[in-house]
Amino acid sequence: MLKIVKRFFQEEHGLNQRAREILRYIGPGILVTVGFIDPGNWAANMAAGAEYGYKLLWMVTLSTIMLIVLQHNVAHLGIVTGRCLSEAATEYLRPLVSRTVLLSAVTASVATGLAEILGAAIALNMLFHIPLKVGAIFTALGCGWMLWANSYKRLEKWIMGFVSIIGLAFLFELSLVNINWPEAAIGWVSPVIPEGAMLVVMSVLGAVVMPHNLFLHSEIIQSRQWNLEDEAVIQKQLKYEFADTLFSMCIGWAINSAMILIAAAVFFSNQVQVEELEQAEIMLRPLLGNAAAVVFAIALLFSGISSTITAGMAGGSIFAGMFSEPYDVKDRHSWMGVALTYGLSVLLILFIENPFQGLVYSQMFLSVQLPWTIFLQIYLTSSKQVMGKYANTGLQQIMLWAIGIIVSVLNMMLLWDFIK
Repeated sequence: MLKIVKRFFQEEHGLNQRAREILRYIGPGILVTVGFIDPGNWAANMAAGAEYGYKLLWMVTLSTIMLIVLQHNVAHLGIVTGRCLSEAATEYLRPLVSRTVLLSAVTASVATGLAEILGAAIALNMLFHIPLKVGAIFTALGCGWMLWANSYKRLEKWIMGFVSIIGLAFLFELSLVNINWPEAAIGWVSPVIPEGAMLVVMSVLGAVVMPHNLFLHSEIIQSRQWNLEDEAVIQKQLKYEFADTLFSMCIGWAINSAMILIAAAVFFSNQVQVEELEQAEIMLRPLLGNAAAVVFAIALLFSGISSTITAGMAGGSIFAGMFSEPYDVKDRHSWMGVALTYGLSVLLILFIENPFQGLVYSQMFLSVQLPWTIFLQIYLTSSKQVMGKYANTGLQQIMLWAIGIIVSVLNMMLLWDFIK
């Protein structure tokens, strides 16, 4: 009997120890997650739910699966080589090629920052009636200060808190509406494209798979300062990285799904079209009450702030990588990348007359740049010169190339639709 009790406590202790060990490595994926629950996603998901009900939930599932594969793959680059995607491109590509691709990636970070800052400014306008352009300046200055004044670990905790608030906000919103769960369950796994829905389908995909997130994940995955000389440590981190990525991306899947569920239950069921975030907040008041509208705006604010922070980190990482340096906000090149991302984003916002058009054009540029980043990643992670024995296998290459081609074609179609 004593042996059984002793074995029970040993097993329980072992499980608790393993759980604590896994939790130590949860964090980098959360920072990446905020990039695909940003204001651009809100607009795409609200449009999907309001126009087509539960029918496009499958696109969130498919996009998230693609994202897990891409983010998992680029995280391996950071763990195995100790370099982010930008540093690796600088080292292994010809200068003209690497500078061209990386400068386009910096510009993509500016486009991303524009959408994130604009989303936070819209939320400030909803909550406090602060003019959009003033709110954009406040957001950029506040997020810049947070990056400068906080260590990575502290920022990680801040972001985890913000994501928790966003998740709780949508749980509250879900508690107020009647969801048709059987229809939603079908929508999550049944790929159906209703007539005229292609633009919204591609918008959902384009808002999930974003170039700056691929650069960011390869950088922040190194935040634990893992010992790259110890083979056992590398193997361990590769294992826990997947747990972190899977857990974090599933959170993003749940929040993106919740956006579509709420839009379907509130707007689609009442035959109300939603094309702008401000419009969604205004329409929530008569349908669900003031509390729901305020919670919606608060969640949007935290989404805008957290994604602005990570957009700045991505811009700093890409710019520093061009000089073969890791991201360090106190370093000159990293800080210049952050300043460029925020400064140019705010400057563009000051000249934007139509905020919705600003979001559209920012997403359009991301569509142009995204293929460059995906195929850069595939080239580097498939190279034995770069990855050694951890280079992509034949099956992994086929999977990554298939995802890259699908994402690229759909994003080019989205770009063409905007241009027409």
